[in-house]
Parts: sequence; structure tokens; C-alpha cells
Amino acid sequence: MGHRLRHPGRGGDREPRPALLPVPFVLIALVTVVDILAPPGVHLGPFLVAAPALAASFTGPRMTGFVGAVAVLAQAVVAVVRTNLTDLNHTIQIIALVLISVFVTLFAHLREVRERQLTQLRSVAEAAQQVVLRPLRERMGPLRLASVYLAAEAEAQIGGDLYAATRTPDGTRLIIGDVRGKGLAAVGDAALVLGAFRAAAHQEADLPGLVAHLEAAVAPDPYDDNGNGGDAHGEPPEHDGHREQFTTAAVLDIPDRETTLHLVSCGHPPPLLLRGGKVLPLEVDHPAPPLGLTEFADGGFVVQSFPFEPGDVVLLYTDGVIEARDARGAFYPLAERVADRVGDGPEALLRHLCADLLAHSPGGHLGDDAAMVAIERLG
Repeated sequence: MGHRLRHPGRGGDREPRPALLPVPFVLIALVTVVDILAPPGVHLGPFLVAAPALAASFTGPRMTGFVGAVAVLAQAVVAVVRTNLTDLNHTIQIIALVLISVFVTLFAHLREVRERQLTQLRSVAEAAQQVVLRPLRERMGPLRLASVYLAAEAEAQIGGDLYAATRTPDGTRLIIGDVRGKGLAAVGDAALVLGAFRAAAHQEADLPGLVAHLEAAVAPDPYDDNGNGGDAHGEPPEHDGHREQFTTAAVLDIPDRETTLHLVSCGHPPPLLLRGGKVLPLEVDHPAPPLGLTEFADGGFVVQSFPFEPGDVVLLYTDGVIEARDARGAFYPLAERVADRVGDGPEALLRHLCADLLAHSPGGHLGDDAAMVAIERLG
């Protein structure tokens, strides 16, 4: 399982909804008949403007213009039956109806253009997502994996959450992380971390060396465009936006021939180990600061090892999962919900968690992007 929750695209020559398409024509027929049968002092013609306005809300400009033309024709029929086309009252109603029909047709055209642009942007975002956040393979050595990415916004296809896995001669290395912030800056930082991980995972012999490489990749450059390590007057920069950027991450090394996993946590929520009906958080004794902030801490990167036996499942996740709130403001109880599914495979586990997480969130909308990776060691 490696999927991303998407919201259906819209745009192009938008097809009218079959259930709603007859409504404007029924409205035109109803107003026309009632207007013809009404007393001489009652004029219902102004209600015909509702037909093209309604059509513009769910169909394209061509159908909206057609509905407007039918409404104008109906108003002309009413004028001929009740008086004549040159009657001042009916003439003004026809002119007003023509102008309003033109206006709502133009509105439908502009809306269609915008939706087409959004569709193109979504397709570009999806292509970028496939490049930056590649789907994980279902099998990597003795491991079976599943992953999922839930986008918080309907128009978003990629954000600051990240995960990746790569094979080494002795095992599998994985990373899951969450870039502080949103928007294009977060996407760029996520791509930077993932690129550094994929490049160094095969080169660095140990896990601290790999994490140090990631830190060097995301650390702010002390030199500005002048190349002198300060501003135009030679003074060191006191503050810039890049120094506020950081990435929480959990980096794992899972050897093929050892029933263990090695973990370095850089300010990331602890993975959950599912074993024998129990859920155990893998909390390290010496967590490092998030990537981009390790210059403020001493001690380097400490690796901690945990047993990881055949049949065990490890769940990696970002804080968008545990910080999801329900209508009463309660956080999503991930450990409790996972406990009910101990024994499921990675794919079934994530499928259940996705549905349960969206049901927990009001209206099925998350407040932040969420990513999860489930890893099972096979016998």
C-alpha cells in the first residue's frame, strides 16, 4: 500500500450533473405557465433570471448560455400571449434577462478557466510528488512495508511530510520526517532531506554518520551572496528565515541478519512497536534536536537499538496523525487505536488507520498533513 488521499479534480469542459440539469428548464416552464395564467397585474417574468443563474453554478458556459436563451425565448412567448413584444414592461424584462444571462455566462466561463488552471496545477503537483516522495516498495529484504500520505488541503498534493527507504548491502534504512512550516518552502526542504538521505544511505557506514550528513545538508549556510559570511558591511547575519526552518526526523537501520533495529531520533514522535497484542513506544534515551538545530546541542547523534523480531510491526508517523483533533478538541489516540489492530499486516493496518483518522477529524478534514509507514519483519 502506497497511496495518497486525493480530492477529485475539476475543470476543463465540466459535464453538467445529470440530476440537476433538468431543474433550470423545469423552472422556466413553471414560471412561463404561471405567468401566462396569472391576472394582468401580476408579472412573474423576473423570476426567469433564476434559471441561468442556477445553471451557472453547476455547468459550463455553453449550457448556461443555452439556458439563458431558452429563458429569453420563454419571456418573449409570455409577452406575445399576454400583450405584445413592444409592451414596455415586457421589453424591459427581456432586455434585463438578456443582460443577466450574458453576465452569468461570462461568470461560468471564468470559473471554468480557473478550474482548468487548478487542474493543471494539481497535475504538476502530482508529478512533483512522484519525484520527491516516491512510493515505497512493498518488499525490501525480510521486510514488508506500506505507506500512506494524507493531504490536509483539498488542492494540495504535496507538503512538508516525508518518508523514504533504501536498501544497503546489510539491510534497509528508512527515514520519516516533518518539515516545519507549509507551502513551497516546506516542499523544498523535504526534497532536500530526501535527496540527502538517498545519496548518503549507501555511503555512510553507520547511522550517526548518515544523520550528520543530513544535518549538513539542511544546516543554514553561514555565508550570504557576498561570500563573506556577513551582510554588505561585513557583519554576521543575526537572523534570517532559513534559521527558523528545521525538520523532525526518525532515521532507522534494520539489519537483515539481526532481529533488531537501530534508531536515531531527531525530535520526532517515537515509533510504535506492535508485538504480541501490545503497543510499545520506541522512546530513545538521548534524542537529538531536529535537523537544522543540532548546532545548539552537544553530544552528537546517539543510536539506540530495540528488538525487532519476525512478526513484529513498527509504525512510523508524523505529528499530523497524533495532533488531529475531533469536534471536542481531543487528540487522536493513535496508540489506543493501533492496539485494536495488532496482528494485521502493514497494508490492512494503514487502511484502518486512514479511515479511523478521517472519521475522527471533523468533516474528514485534517488540520495538518499526515504520513505513516508500517514495517513488518517477516519470518
